[in-house]
Amino acid sequence: MKKITILIPVISLFLFSCGNTSNEKSKEQTETVTQKEHQHNAEIQTIELNSGKKWKVDANMITHIRNMEKDIISFAKVTQKDYKSLSEKLQSNIDLLTSNCTMKGKAHDELHKWLLPYIDLVKELSEAKDEADASEQFENIQISFTTFNQYFQ
Repeated sequence: MKKITILIPVISLFLFSCGNTSNEKSKEQTETVTQKEHQHNAEIQTIELNSGKKWKVDANMITHIRNMEKDIISFAKVTQKDYKSLSEKLQSNIDLLTSNCTMKGKAHDELHKWLLPYIDLVKELSEAKDEADASEQFENIQISFTTFNQYFQ
């Protein structure tokens, strides 16, 4: 009887811990799938011009976008690369940009097609594992601004 009394809690503990690990893995897998879906959805959205012209970005918002662009241009010229510091500056401007969003309508929707993937790029830069990864993310951010300037003013 003593063996059964000891064995039941041990089995319960084993089953509970296995179930918990499964739940954690399931949660992680769900988050990964959700992130991939978000990235995929952002990639397939093509930005459209405004009847062949660039979209006008509100003055209070373009300021923050241009500040980020200036930071990127300046950063490209320096030899000592501090990617972490750059990602923090960019994130600060993203926060200011999103908190000052005043745009509406189609221009707003088109800006989001650029902005959401850009925010992901800045996040990836901040989470870069090494300098090679950070350098690649920085190049992607530069390309993102080329895209921005094709569609917005």
